[in-house]
Amino acid sequence: MTAAFGTRTKEDASARLPGPAPSSGRGPARGAGRRTAARRGDSALTPWLYLLPALAVLGGLLVYPVYQLGLISFLAYTQAQVSGGEPTSFRGLGNYTELFSDPRFWQVLLATVLFAAACVLATLAVGCALAVLLTRVRALPRLALMLAALGAWATPAVTGSTVWVFLFDPDHGPVNRVLGLGDFSWTYGRWSAFALVLMEVVWCSFPFVTTTVYAGIRAVPSEVLEAAALDGASQWRIWRSVTAPMLRPILTVVTIQSVIWDFKVFTQIYVMTGGGGIAGQNLVLNVYAYQKAFASSEYGLGSAIGVVMLLILLAVTLGYLRLLRRQGEEL
Repeated sequence: MTAAFGTRTKEDASARLPGPAPSSGRGPARGAGRRTAARRGDSALTPWLYLLPALAVLGGLLVYPVYQLGLISFLAYTQAQVSGGEPTSFRGLGNYTELFSDPRFWQVLLATVLFAAACVLATLAVGCALAVLLTRVRALPRLALMLAALGAWATPAVTGSTVWVFLFDPDHGPVNRVLGLGDFSWTYGRWSAFALVLMEVVWCSFPFVTTTVYAGIRAVPSEVLEAAALDGASQWRIWRSVTAPMLRPILTVVTIQSVIWDFKVFTQIYVMTGGGGIAGQNLVLNVYAYQKAFASSEYGLGSAIGVVMLLILLAVTLGYLRLLRRQGEEL
């Protein structure tokens, strides 16, 4: 009896000791699931917290101006509205209707597309060729070429355009003397002026392509290139069949960047052709929008041209990325 009583007393005492209550097998598992889900939620939000300052800056520098551009494109907004002489009125699609019914707009759009395509192709060709050349030369010539390329890249567009105009000046430029062209004016004819601007655009744009593609070539495994060479492939075949497919993500980036930069060229055209050439023969969309908005004080119409340019660039970029996704490429 005493032993039994003592045993029960110890069991009762142990039952009364403080501690976690016995579980039924569901409570802790459910709590652990909540804690796991909370940790996953925190880990998903962590990258956005780091990106929040950059997103705030981009929102102020990009989103708000684009919003204002789109808003003004739907308004009757001229110098009279800017000075407060007349109230601002809503035109709806009136600016776009006027723009699309103007044959001059379609001529400038076609010239812009052709000029940008030529600049992109020439920039990629020159940049990729020099990137391959950098892998073939020794350290000292490579350093000299890289410094020269970076110098061209760092030159402001206004400065570079002014220098190129002087180099090809019909009276004092050294290029005409070397080529024996006499007093030939490069900016007088439409196609010669576009060719001159194209050369300047390529000169200030190819360093980005060269540097990026050269870094990509250096990342290609040397064993792959050696195997292709042992199989008897020429340098052109190695580039076309081995190097270029492996560099496709990098080439995609530089192509999209070149399309965006060359499609919205403004400074080179404005400086080198005097605002668009004789009778506007060298106009591109960016210069055309500037003339409409500031020279003619038709800010609504100029904003509509800007919106059209933005939509074209978005369509080109998204279409190109979608095509690559269909082909199974990952950027």
